[in-house]
Amino acid sequence: MLPVALLAGGLATRLRPATETVPKALLPCAGRPFIHWQLEMMASHGVTDVVLCVGFLGAQIRDYVGDGAEFGLRAHYSFDGDVPLGTGGALRNALPLLGREFFVLYGDSYLNCSFAEAQACFQASGCLGLMTVFHNAGRLDRSNVRWKDARLIEYDKRSPAADMQWVDYGLSALSAKALIEAPEAPVLDLSDVFFQLSTRSELAGMQVSERFYEVGSWGGREATEHYLRGKAGV
Repeated sequence: MLPVALLAGGLATRLRPATETVPKALLPCAGRPFIHWQLEMMASHGVTDVVLCVGFLGAQIRDYVGDGAEFGLRAHYSFDGDVPLGTGGALRNALPLLGREFFVLYGDSYLNCSFAEAQACFQASGCLGLMTVFHNAGRLDRSNVRWKDARLIEYDKRSPAADMQWVDYGLSALSAKALIEAPEAPVLDLSDVFFQLSTRSELAGMQVSERFYEVGSWGGREATEHYLRGKAGV
């Protein structure tokens, strides 16, 4: 199984003041820090190695997760440093730990999809990236993917078109080459990398049928907590 880069370095400004002294990943959700649920979920899908890309208050995440053994994983850490690098920059900084190909998971996402299927689709596609997508039609978030005939046609987070009915589900796979070839910049956003790949037909897609959950907003946290409590039977 490919290693997973977990993007957990953001400032989480939408959740302030709760995130002024505690990183979003460690805020409680259904009785546990949210990252606990994420790591258990990844291990259940056969993931063995996770690289936590951390920044603001990242030491707290390292202190909680440790070497990952408690979760059935091997945990590694890549710190942004004093200046935030952006999601794409954080991944580029972590390439020595990630290797040639890897998954990317947002630090506020809880998903129900097969990592093995996503890996197989990615490696069979011959593309530099793969994005899992969900038929959203503007319900859960702003739709940003044009999908037609079982193919990802275009991804555009910054200026999504009205006919985009699909959304980035939260799990992706990337070749290191996609980041090495991206423009050199102090801050690099992963969404810009994906946009450029989609314009070159280098971004494959895999459709997911079950909705995603997120804890990046208060409303999202409430829905995720309800779901996880039901999953845990509490």
